[in-house]
Amino acid sequence: MFAKIKSVALNGIETIGIEAEVNVSAKGLPCFDIVGLPDKSVDESKHRVKTAIVNSGLEFPNKKITLNLAPADIHKEGSFYDLPIAVGIICVNYDISVPENSLFFGEISLDGSLRHTKGALLLALYAKEQDVKNIFIPISCVNEAAAVHGINIFGVENLRELFLHLRGEMLMSPIDVSTIKKKSSVDFEDTSIGFGEISGQHQAKRALEISAAGGHNIIMTGPPGAGKTLLARALLSVLPPLSEDESLEVTKIYTSVGKIPPNGSLISQRPFRSPHHTISYAGMIGGGTNPTPGEISLAHRGVLFMDEFNEFPRIVLESMRQPLEDGVVTISRSKGSLTFPSRFTLVASNNPCPCGYSGHPNVKCNCTSRQIDLYKKKLSGPIMDRIDLHVNVLPVETSELKNKSQSSSQYLRERIQKAREVQVRRYAEEGIFSNTEMSNIHVRRYAELSFEVESLLNLSAEKFNLSARSYFKIIKVSRTIADLEGVENIEVKHMAEALQYRCKNTES
Repeated sequence: MFAKIKSVALNGIETIGIEAEVNVSAKGLPCFDIVGLPDKSVDESKHRVKTAIVNSGLEFPNKKITLNLAPADIHKEGSFYDLPIAVGIICVNYDISVPENSLFFGEISLDGSLRHTKGALLLALYAKEQDVKNIFIPISCVNEAAAVHGINIFGVENLRELFLHLRGEMLMSPIDVSTIKKKSSVDFEDTSIGFGEISGQHQAKRALEISAAGGHNIIMTGPPGAGKTLLARALLSVLPPLSEDESLEVTKIYTSVGKIPPNGSLISQRPFRSPHHTISYAGMIGGGTNPTPGEISLAHRGVLFMDEFNEFPRIVLESMRQPLEDGVVTISRSKGSLTFPSRFTLVASNNPCPCGYSGHPNVKCNCTSRQIDLYKKKLSGPIMDRIDLHVNVLPVETSELKNKSQSSSQYLRERIQKAREVQVRRYAEEGIFSNTEMSNIHVRRYAELSFEVESLLNLSAEKFNLSARSYFKIIKVSRTIADLEGVENIEVKHMAEALQYRCKNTES
């Protein structure tokens, strides 16, 4: 007796259609074999499935069972094949017709209940693309899959319930998507810190406002205790929420690595990732035998905060060149290549020298000029050239520490939100969301410069030997400054402010 059950295989953030082909034969010694390039987690499914079927009060066939996961030339890993395997065996053993136009996906516990399983959103997106009518998934994954409309989502609690549905004895109803409460999936950081709690640092706050409004990369340089880390974490309080399309992009990444909790839905908050400087290459960029996303992909559409920027391994810093430029990272292995999105805003902080006090108004620096030069050379020119805003953060005067800040997070958030909305409307037909994503063609189309503004930029480019990349980045920053003011055209004052965040560090 034979049955085919449809499911999917996860390949990074992409999905591939899989068929679980179950054959139960009365001839031969009783056994249960799984073929089709399964890894250890898939091979162990036979033990989970057999025990779950028996504990659900159902009969497990004491015969020769051969299960093929087709196509057989694709490597299979993960626990989500449990449900299609179990359904195939049940359909064959009880002579039940296999449900048409349906996908099955989920991990099974030994008691027959279904456990929360990663990748439910990817399954739902695949079903939508392939015009599949029904999907059967664990009940705890329903909120996640409900983000995709136009398919029937059946939340399964246990095998017994599904068995009764398949036999037509107690039919299950599709989940009513309108009744689902959208629950935030991931809490990235404590957002209780706001700009209103930080005294002084007006220039740094202004630079971070521009960074948040246009998605521009920023680096803050200053002595220990000046407030660089606090400023970076306060950025969370002014970031605008993800749009629907951005939310879908981010959630696809997080579900592929199992970071969506049970009953979680789409991620609405922009990611904030803060890896330690001892992180490995694979941890930052992504990798492994079967490549998974790294920190730069987990920070997609959000913020990647790299404290102690100079202390990160050079191979990690240099490997970020292409993702910073293209917004994607491709990881190649002998088995093939996977591409992950990595359009993040880099917020970096570092000290000016090994001891940290070079340029401090009150504390003497003990480093030699050679030590300072070697310390700065840890950051290569190509990396620094990809950072839009360079800010010096000096200690706040003692007399200002108790003064109430004039920068309100709510006020800044409203300004940033308006600027982002302008950009979304402007680039609606371009497939981009912010000024930092503009190509050179977009810059010429949406950031035209008057004669006076262009003259100022050209003069500065010649004086400070700006690269072509820096030239266009300055235009993008000035476009963001104009958006914050609600002005359509870039003016001289906008260009002048954009230049001050770039040129003052080219002399060092």
